[in-house]
Amino acid sequence: MQKIKYLFVCLLTTMAFSQTVKAQSKFDKWPELKSFHTVMSQTFHPSEDGNLEPIKTRSAEMAAKVDTLSKSNIPIEFDNKDVRAAISKLAIDSKKLHELILAKGTDIAIKKALIDLHDTFHLIVEKCSKNEEHH
Repeated sequence: MQKIKYLFVCLLTTMAFSQTVKAQSKFDKWPELKSFHTVMSQTFHPSEDGNLEPIKTRSAEMAAKVDTLSKSNIPIEFDNKDVRAAISKLAIDSKKLHELILAKGTDIAIKKALIDLHDTFHLIVEKCSKNEEHH
């Protein structure tokens, strides 16, 4: 059982690494997305281990990064209605997460909101990847 678990973790790590390598060009082309990703990464990954302190102390920063992202010029190869809609959702949901933290929401609610935000971020990366394949 341990061997299967180990192999599964290795597979997930490899998949995550390959996605990161693919996403690197997106981040280079869109610095505001890269800046947001930095905060997302530094707050989401600790939450996977139950550590919500990073998001609790940086939710205002994350909301500010999304605000900057939403006002930035989207690189032409990524600019479409799906990406714009996902950025809008990211902005709304990051503000809600920040408000939830200010209101001393439960850890369960905060973690769920952060997971949802992370999923929306990955939707943006996915939509940008599809556009890159066509250019």
